[in-house]
Amino acid sequence: MIKRLLSITLILTGISFVATAQGDYKSSIGIRLAPESYYDLFAFSYKTFITDAGALELNAGGGTKGYYFEDNRYRPFALSISAGYQHHFDIPVTGLKWFIGGGLTGYNAFSGKSRYKGFGFGFYPTGGIDYKFPSIPLNLTADYRPTIFFTRPDYYDSFHASNFGIAARYVIGGR
Repeated sequence: MIKRLLSITLILTGISFVATAQGDYKSSIGIRLAPESYYDLFAFSYKTFITDAGALELNAGGGTKGYYFEDNRYRPFALSISAGYQHHFDIPVTGLKWFIGGGLTGYNAFSGKSRYKGFGFGFYPTGGIDYKFPSIPLNLTADYRPTIFFTRPDYYDSFHASNFGIAARYVIGGR
């Protein structure tokens, strides 16, 4: 009798553990890479769900943009922050969701030349996919953030269309 009760308890505990491991996550922390972005090429990334479908993603990072100035290649450095809201929708694959949303971003470009230095601030719509591996605490995201800037240094674009990114994050909280 005790062996049977112990076996049932172990089986139910195992099923509960697997069900939890395959469920959604609450928060994750890691990095986001955007190879074509000049202000957030590399960023630290934090994502947390505030509702079942709604999440906030915060990024802080930097990047460079190359220019030719008087026949010399010039690469000013920028530091950036961004905050966005994402609304997630289920896809009939365990751990996979798609999302849409939007956010704000700001950066400061550092340069000895006035046309390359200064503050940029804008907004972006976003969309992408989000995957949480069922058996390990890893979340991957691929997203697109075409950004429109209200303010920017002179030689930076007011529309940045090529901001595609991927993020890898360690899951730090389950639901």
